[in-house]
Amino acid sequence: MKQPDPTPASCESPLPACLLSRLASLSQQFTRPTWQNVLLLVTGAILAPGKRTVTAALRILGREQETDFPIYHGVLNRAVWSYRAVAGWLLCLLVATFVSAGATVVIGIDDTIERRWGHKISARGIYRDPVRSSKGHFVKTSGLRWLSAQLLVHIPWAGRIMALPFLTMLAPSKRFYAGKPRSPKTLLDCARQVAPAFAGAGSCKSTAGCPAAASCSSATPLLPPSASSPRFAVMSVSSPDCGSTPICYAPAPPKRPGRGRPPVKGKRLPKLGEVLHDANTVWQHHTVALWYGRTNRAVEIATGTAVWYHSGLPPVPIRWLLVRDPRGELAPQTFLCTDLDADPVDILQWFVSRWQLEVTFQESRAHLGVETQRQWSDLAIMRTTPALLGLFSLVTLWAHDLAARLPLAPRTAAWYPKAHCTFSDAIATVRRQIWHQQICCMSRLHRDVIEIPRQLWERAENALAYAA
Repeated sequence: MKQPDPTPASCESPLPACLLSRLASLSQQFTRPTWQNVLLLVTGAILAPGKRTVTAALRILGREQETDFPIYHGVLNRAVWSYRAVAGWLLCLLVATFVSAGATVVIGIDDTIERRWGHKISARGIYRDPVRSSKGHFVKTSGLRWLSAQLLVHIPWAGRIMALPFLTMLAPSKRFYAGKPRSPKTLLDCARQVAPAFAGAGSCKSTAGCPAAASCSSATPLLPPSASSPRFAVMSVSSPDCGSTPICYAPAPPKRPGRGRPPVKGKRLPKLGEVLHDANTVWQHHTVALWYGRTNRAVEIATGTAVWYHSGLPPVPIRWLLVRDPRGELAPQTFLCTDLDADPVDILQWFVSRWQLEVTFQESRAHLGVETQRQWSDLAIMRTTPALLGLFSLVTLWAHDLAARLPLAPRTAAWYPKAHCTFSDAIATVRRQIWHQQICCMSRLHRDVIEIPRQLWERAENALAYAA
């Protein structure tokens, strides 16, 4: 039986009314008993310092001595609910809040490695560690590989574009499929399967940020699904001198009179690597704002339209974009976009904003304890990490609501000026709101001296004593 209404905001609720109101429609995805436990786990995951285990979430809420603790683990490893349905709810909520009517919805797709060890984790694999490795030094790590789709929007109180995760799915290596009837799926296969679902959020642009797109292996397998989705456009990037750069053709000519199938493509066009080195190529000078968070960078752009075609796949009209650095510091790059009307500068800005996905991964590890969870159940593993990354977006959304009532102030010091708030300030604001709601149940507002229940004081004391 589904719960028709969310839990009423009161002293019995772990969340204040201003935060709980955003979760009203989410309660429809859970049964009534499960929804009560979900609220407790969400609150505990926000308040708990250090590791984000179920034990840490219960301990910060003062429930570490309850004997029915298995029901909280059951939310992750046994309860019936769909994380994909929750992801769809979160995407619609984020778009309705941060994206104005008629604006383009920009979604970035990238993968990350969650470092985990243990022989009971079936999806665990050995991957290249992108943080510890370099061009001349290769480091392997054990863990889980996740593919995350994140909404790229400008957050006013942060003064920058932030990447807000809403859907994260497991993308195991080939070793996981050994002995199974299913064939292995690459990162691009996973991205191609989930990308068309974004079209339901509006006129979407998806920037393919998979490692294959950042190297010579371009993300051209993402292009065919967009042929049947006029509201959905895909952008990928590769090197123009790479052998995997797609072959472009002119538009298909009209069908000749008589029998036979109509042509699907025209004459073959020069390769983009040849266009790059052609002296007759017309280059336009543009300035890209905040190139990877740094100063503005001047680049030269050449663009055109063509038809992407591969045997066995439908033809896709694309806009290609060649970008080169007049200083010679950066290697030339090729961008492909299925939106023929897209402005070349917008295409570059969409790609540059993809760097915010890496910032989100790092802040999720630092402030939400990603990589500290210790579930071994396959179902719990598939739910916990997507839930923590989704909590990043939920905390950002709550901080945005609180900033509308009272402007957020960044945490500064005499030796550390800080102009804009970051996620650490956002989660601190949400934490203060939760603690304030629990304290105000015992004290009246606007008093110099407040009464703190002994149990609440012991919870805060233990949190500070065992913070590390």
